[in-house]
This record gives sequence, structure tokens and C-alpha cells, in this order.
Amino acid sequence: MSSPRTVIITGASSGLGFALAEAFLERGDNVVGNARSEPRLAQAAARLGNPQRFIGVVGDIAEADTAKRLFAAALQAFGGVDILINNAGVFIPKPFTEYTEADVEALVGTNLKGFFYPAQAAARIMAEQGHGHIIAITASIALQPDTRVPALLPVLVKGGLNQAVKGLALELAASGVQVNAVAPGIIDTPLHGGNAQGLGALSPSGRTGTPQDVVDAVLYLTDARFVSGVILPVDGGSTAGTWH
Repeated sequence: MSSPRTVIITGASSGLGFALAEAFLERGDNVVGNARSEPRLAQAAARLGNPQRFIGVVGDIAEADTAKRLFAAALQAFGGVDILINNAGVFIPKPFTEYTEADVEALVGTNLKGFFYPAQAAARIMAEQGHGHIIAITASIALQPDTRVPALLPVLVKGGLNQAVKGLALELAASGVQVNAVAPGIIDTPLHGGNAQGLGALSPSGRTGTPQDVVDAVLYLTDARFVSGVILPVDGGSTAGTWH
């Protein structure tokens, strides 16, 4: 693949987003990263140590203006956008009857709007240039719900995103833009509040995934030239069937 490419990553200050930013920078690519917290984004930028090739854009990805500023920064600094990774996400597992209005707003804001606005901006730019990758980070539980993890809201929103990825892949196929998703299972990141290791039993492999497992899947999809509309589980086999 030609390099450098320009990659936009939401939720880039920690967890999967940080690991993805690090991986693309190591490849020689340019990265524009987003996070809500300016101090955390500045700290991440310092850890990444590539001020010439990493730009941070602070803002709530649920707001359309944040997506506009992200793409404007990428175009101004690097002249284009080759890859969008919609990584920012909120995961709130609880019994259905216990969800609050605040939970609904958080899930819809970060997970749904946080996909829609950046993907829409990417589609406009990438369709015009005739190439590009849009990658959504969803969740394997949206492919195969689990009685041990009641999580109707994530299943509802992330499941919708999985289907949206397929629809957008079809819509953009003729323009040369590829749209795919990675659906992680339990990955050892701050998203699970330090409980990830104890949740390893939720996978038939008996272990918790690592950020590198997800990075490997994303890199495969962004290097692939004839793959689109795919939801790629990275979950140790959790979506393969019943094992308990």
C-alpha cells in the first residue's frame, strides 16, 4: 500500500483509539485524532511523540461540528483523508428495565451520532476522490446477544450500525469507497473499567482480547482492496455459536 495515508480516528486518547493511532503512525501514516478531553488528548499526543504527523481535534463527536472540524484539519494539514475509523463508543450493560434517559442519550450520542456525522463527511470526500476506507468499531454482542451480559441498548445501537455498514458499503461501492466494521468482544481496555480480565470466561477461548487483536483486524481491512460490507468479529469465537 502507498504511504503515507491520512487516518482520522475518533476516541483516540486511550484504549483502542490510542492503539490504532500508534499503529498507523508506526506505519508512517498521518493521524488526526479526536477526543472530548483536551488534557487527555494532549497527553496522548505527547505519548505518541509524532507532532509532525499527529493532530488532535478536541470535541464531542456526537456534534456535527466536531466532524466538520476533524475533516477540515485533515484536509488543511495533509491534503486529504484516506481512512476514517469510528472508534469512539460507550458501553452500558444493565437489565433493560434499568436503563435511564441519560443512558439512552449517551449511547445514541456517542455511538450513533458519533458514527453518522464523521461517516457522512468521509463519504462526501472519499466518493469524490474515488477511494477510501470507512471502518466502524461496533460490538460482537450486537451480533450474538448473551444472557450473561444484559445490554439491550448497545445491542440496539451497535446492531443498527452493523447493518448500516452493509448499507453504506453498497451505496458507496461504485465510487471505490470500502465500508467495513470490526466487532470486538471483551477487550482489555478502560471501556470495561478494569474488569476485562475477569470477563475472559465470556469467550469460548477463555481469554480476554488485547487492543493489538483489534488493531490487526483494522489493518487488514484498511489494506484489503476487495473487501467491503464485512462485519469482522474479534471475540475469540463468541459469535460462532453456543458454548455454555
